[in-house]
Amino acid sequence: MRNVTTCLLTLVISTLLSISVFAQKTLTGQVTDQEDGKSLPGATIRAGEIRGTTTDANGRFTLRNISDNIGTLEISYIGYQTIKLDAAKLSEGKPLEIKLQKSTFQADEVIVNATRVTDKTGMAYTNVTAEALNKQNLGQDLPVLLNFTPSLVSTSDAGGGVGYTGIRIRGTDATRINVTVNGIPYNDAESQGVYWVNMPDFASSVSSIQIQRGVGTSTNGSGAFGATVNISTNQFRKEAYAELNNSYGSFNTFKNTFKIGSGLIKDKFTFDARLSRVSSDGYVDRASSELHSYYLSGAYFGGKSFVRVNVFSGKERTYQSWNGVPEAKLRGDREGILSYIDRNGLDEKDAQNLVNSNDRTYNSYTYKNEVDNYRQDHYQVVTSHTLTNNLTLNVNGFLVRGLGYYEQYRKNDKFSNYNLPDVISGSDTISRTDLIRRRWLDNYFYGSTFSMDYNSFKKLTASVGGGYTYYTGDHYGEIVWARNAGATENEQRYYFNKGIKKDFNIYGKLYYQFTEKLNAFGDLQFRRVSHKIDGKDNEMVQMNFDQSYSFLNPKAGLTYQLAPQSSIYASYSVGNKEPNRDDFAASTTRLFPQSERLNNVEAGFRMQQGKWMISANYYLMHYKNQLVLTGQINDVGNSIRVNVPKSYRTGIELEGAVAFNSHLKWNANATFSQNKIANFTEYIVNYDTGGYDMVNHGKSDISFSPNIIVGSQFTYSPKKNLEFALLTKYVGKQYLDNTSSETRRLDAYFTNDLRLTYTVKPKWIKEISFNFLLNNIFSERYESNGYTYGYISGGALTQENFYFPQAGRNFLVGVNFHF
Repeated sequence: MRNVTTCLLTLVISTLLSISVFAQKTLTGQVTDQEDGKSLPGATIRAGEIRGTTTDANGRFTLRNISDNIGTLEISYIGYQTIKLDAAKLSEGKPLEIKLQKSTFQADEVIVNATRVTDKTGMAYTNVTAEALNKQNLGQDLPVLLNFTPSLVSTSDAGGGVGYTGIRIRGTDATRINVTVNGIPYNDAESQGVYWVNMPDFASSVSSIQIQRGVGTSTNGSGAFGATVNISTNQFRKEAYAELNNSYGSFNTFKNTFKIGSGLIKDKFTFDARLSRVSSDGYVDRASSELHSYYLSGAYFGGKSFVRVNVFSGKERTYQSWNGVPEAKLRGDREGILSYIDRNGLDEKDAQNLVNSNDRTYNSYTYKNEVDNYRQDHYQVVTSHTLTNNLTLNVNGFLVRGLGYYEQYRKNDKFSNYNLPDVISGSDTISRTDLIRRRWLDNYFYGSTFSMDYNSFKKLTASVGGGYTYYTGDHYGEIVWARNAGATENEQRYYFNKGIKKDFNIYGKLYYQFTEKLNAFGDLQFRRVSHKIDGKDNEMVQMNFDQSYSFLNPKAGLTYQLAPQSSIYASYSVGNKEPNRDDFAASTTRLFPQSERLNNVEAGFRMQQGKWMISANYYLMHYKNQLVLTGQINDVGNSIRVNVPKSYRTGIELEGAVAFNSHLKWNANATFSQNKIANFTEYIVNYDTGGYDMVNHGKSDISFSPNIIVGSQFTYSPKKNLEFALLTKYVGKQYLDNTSSETRRLDAYFTNDLRLTYTVKPKWIKEISFNFLLNNIFSERYESNGYTYGYISGGALTQENFYFPQAGRNFLVGVNFHF
């Protein structure tokens, strides 16, 4: 089947390259402020799904070769009401005079504007609309919904897209991807990771997402070292509404969502609410998820001021499937399975579980409450104030409260591992017992962000912004049951440590239009961060870290307009990033982590012509002291990330879209890259000698960094209310570590999904929509994540590879009622 789909894709590409496009008409015009008549430079003109431009310094625009079948011409500008015109009724003989009205109802857009980029920033980015998300939103997490955006790879521990999911962009993992919600940091302050499972069905409250690849523009929160995901949930809806969305699918997956909104009350107030439940048994054995969330929002719109209060929460209970599937089990290698059992000392119950389970759905955990149980509550106050016609002040405050644990059953564990004395029973000394432990995280994260935005409505726009955040997190473990308890108390605490992290940043940004065609962008950020950890970790090792860092992150870009609908750009950016909690906790005196630095060059062009558009972006991400796994371990056997002096990622990202006609459209993207460590040395633990064997691999590939990523979306709409889509994703091979070893890799995979959307509008309801999604229609057997470790014992090298298989053919079907 892979050969069939490859041929189909080749045929389509050939069709695109050979297609003849016939010009229809050219539209010109000027966009101005309705009140004072001043021009609005940088206003967005959108024609259909794939065409668009921005106004020049005088507010003028030109769109060439526009077909009548594009539907609507949409004109928008930050802080102004958007208007839509029927393209079929527009003639090319007379320039359009478009007047926009300023309104605080659009202040939601202003809040995130300071941390987003435009075509004039000189950086690579992708905008994702709520409409695009809703077509896919049948219960799977946000990483899966974003799967077809450029350079992005998604993964799911449970194999079905519900529960623990993650993304990598340009090969960089979640700890290097900055995520904000309404301009407010979302990454966990200590680990710097993003746990999407804590925000189930969040896509149902999203109004837009911007993904910036590379360093991106200055933002709040952890340093962006591969991408920035900027999420906005704020959306003004003038009319009252209600929605009931229900879906069901494979692996007993359910999603139930209820949304309601008041519309505009007395021209000043709106209220919105959402309640969601998502559950799934998971593709992997016992990898179930039970997820609940809500979202509440209230807004006040004054003449010059806007205030919105958001309260949202996610609660998750997921059965752990963190260990993956051993390679021998995945391959159905019975002899290898028996060898795995022998060298890892599995008891009879665990051995039978390994032998008798399905090769691809094996889960090593069998204890019924081997679960992750966590709740996270968010409180946000976002405000915008128009100080003058040119100056806007945005001030936001937030609080995040997190509390939860994961529970584990431990067989025959040592009392000494929990700082407990052996149990004396008569003449016997018992030093081990079965027990159940819980590892807790109890944290608070709060702070404020702000921006002061200036718009001259001529050549200059600028902003000054930043924020301060404070995090405090208690990490502790409790024993809740023991077979031989001795003096052990119920919920006896056996370790405790506290982490405190403070983060301050301030930045200044500006855009300046030198000439009608040349625009410059500048951005300078100062960031000061401190991280303190005190106490004992879960290995009973004393931790005492107090580290502070000061970073200066400059960015600059140029954009040159070659023609009204084509431009070239280039930018240079610097990003710095502090080590995360695990880097400190696992470090040794000899191998203490240093901060990382990234120098990022982006350059490319964008062009639109007739019914098609295309863009190409070249990037070079050069790292100094990037932290990577080398095989080295600390005194208790945990892996250590070590700074490597030089490494880089370089590649080209291609995007294209074509409207063959009013019914058939195609969007595609492809990334071709090299991701290298300049000189990598592998350390292999040698239990025979008590040291390491070292292997120098020279220039090697960075782990989990495919050289090819391709995404494609074909949509066919035979009728206005009916759409079919073929969604294709190709991800090249990835290495599990940094050795470029072909025996430690994820194979390339090629998946195809089929989506059907159908809407009806009966008299008794606003709209009913039906969505059907058939994932992996050819049942491609693939793994999207894994890990590896090796050691030498008895003179022989043992390499243990583990994989996270993804589901074969599966489906989701949904019915949505819009009132």
